[in-house]
Amino acid sequence: MAASNSPKSRNITWHRGEVSRMDRQRRLGQRGATIWFTGLSGSGKSTLSREVEKRIYEIGGLAYVLDGDNMRFGLSKDLGFSPRDREENIRRVGEVAKLFTEAGFFALTAFISPYRRGRDEARIKMQPGDFIEVRVECAIEVCEQRDPKGLYKKAREGLIKEFTGISAPYEPPLSPEVIVHTDTESVEQCTERIIQYLQENGYFFFDQKA
Repeated sequence: MAASNSPKSRNITWHRGEVSRMDRQRRLGQRGATIWFTGLSGSGKSTLSREVEKRIYEIGGLAYVLDGDNMRFGLSKDLGFSPRDREENIRRVGEVAKLFTEAGFFALTAFISPYRRGRDEARIKMQPGDFIEVRVECAIEVCEQRDPKGLYKKAREGLIKEFTGISAPYEPPLSPEVIVHTDTESVEQCTERIIQYLQENGYFFFDQKA
């Protein structure tokens, strides 16, 4: 069961600052957004998100990658990989990504995020246009061949329980803003498709450098 969207404490008040979101976006020259990469383990989410981060920087923007493993070293170090823990992990990530977005940054999230409901809940917390879902499509056979962490092998041997794509489900997006195929396209091609989406939809206010 997913956690409630309501705070446990009732003795709290949301405080607004003197600098508006639009002020920050004008200073940065970009509209903040969350670019949510979702796909199987080994599909290339982390690689692609870091390439997009680099490309945004090269053309004059600012972005930050919220990587699945990195988040579990800190913010989600108390969580495992049960369905309940996965949902809570994605809830936390969605809240952090929202803060980055409202600060005017591009928050790039690289998580399997296997459950559609969790991704949809992250979307509805944000304003229209703030959430850009990127489906990182890659045949599971290719993911297994890559298997950079040896996880598929362990899952096949029963050493890892509830592993997405093997012993746990993956629910692909129904209407993602962008679809990339990392098993048939290069990292550069996939990156440029995402950058093109941002350009065509007015996320950059500045004269791009490259």
